[in-house]
Amino acid sequence: KDEPAPKLIVDPPLAYGLAIGVVEIQYRVENLRIVAVSGEAATKVSPRVGHLHVTVDDLPWWWVDASDSNTINIGGLPVGQHKVRIDLVDATHHIFPGQTETVKFTLPVALRHE
Repeated sequence: KDEPAPKLIVDPPLAYGLAIGVVEIQYRVENLRIVAVSGEAATKVSPRVGHLHVTVDDLPWWWVDASDSNTINIGGLPVGQHKVRIDLVDATHHIFPGQTETVKFTLPVALRHE
């Protein structure tokens, strides 16, 4: 409990990715380790642990990113305006206060799978 509050820092999508239809959003966290652990007991460990919830375009579902890769990659979105919401959450999926970032961008081309 004496640890500093966790902090989520999110950059805009990388321009070279958008140019080919791939969204690459880099992020970092402070005062928290991103790990694939869930449950009430994990909220009591030190240093603090958590993961990300990622939501695209206000869809009713989201996915968990516990990879600690520092980059969120999204392909297959249609051309146009989009937004990605990134929540920094604890091991019980509760958002740390003030730790939600929304990234807005326009995808100029769609990724093609051939």
